[in-house]
Amino acid sequence: MISGRQIAAGRALIGLSQADLALASNISVPTLKRMEASEGTATGLANNVAAVRHALESAGILFIDQNGNGPGVRLRDRQA
Repeated sequence: MISGRQIAAGRALIGLSQADLALASNISVPTLKRMEASEGTATGLANNVAAVRHALESAGILFIDQNGNGPGVRLRDRQA
């Protein structure tokens, strides 16, 4: 599971607007805004959350699970 804050942080890290990420995920901007505003786990239909996660991962975002220090995001190593 990913959090709304992870979605917002990942989007900011790669410089996408909410409109761009919503388009890449095939969801509406209001749906994305609700996900990002979620406290804890991102709210919304499971397929919509999965679509956002896939779009961000395709753009180079890695989601870091909570490992005692809290969940996070980082950029994938771009070395080939």
